[in-house]
Amino acid sequence: MDWNHYRFRTLWSLPAQPATVYAALERAEDYPRWWRQVREVTRLDDTTGVVRVRSVLPYDLTFTAREARRDPGAGVLEIALSGDMEGWACWTVTAEGTGSVVRYDQVVDVRKPLLRRLAVPCRPAFRANHRLMMRSGARGLARHLEAV
Repeated sequence: MDWNHYRFRTLWSLPAQPATVYAALERAEDYPRWWRQVREVTRLDDTTGVVRVRSVLPYDLTFTAREARRDPGAGVLEIALSGDMEGWACWTVTAEGTGSVVRYDQVVDVRKPLLRRLAVPCRPAFRANHRLMMRSGARGLARHLEAV
């Protein structure tokens, strides 16, 4: 087992139409406004940015996110990640009743040296940290969507 390899899947149910949710998710530079663990997003060009995140544990992850696929019709936003994490992440937004379901898939290898050294003893804490960050993101996006 590669202790530095992670696969995540998270589902969010949101009371907003898929097009509205998709529009919010494609504006990554706005994430820090509604997702407190996304500390900053710096656009480099139309398809690339540098993102810094920090959840409960006392470390930041900084990575470059490059658009790999943007398909509003299918509700798909996919990015390639490089830096402290290497791999990909994908949002998929679909209709559910009067709202939406957002599926977030992420497959990454951690490259940050400290986290690599702590991979075996801290893996459960790293996974819990990710769950807490994602839960906060769902709540933050729901509040953001109510306000717009």
